[in-house]
Amino acid sequence: MDQVKIGQFIKAVRKEKNLTQREVAEKLLISEKTVSKWETACPK
Repeated sequence: MDQVKIGQFIKAVRKEKNLTQREVAEKLLISEKTVSKWETACPK
């Protein structure tokens, strides 16, 4: 899987739906920091 593309997709959908990282995290029952990490995934 391409982690960078997945992160970009998550960010694009989140912005399209006008959600903050915090709101996404609350809906998924995860931390806001995790959402941030997903969106800023760096290739190894």
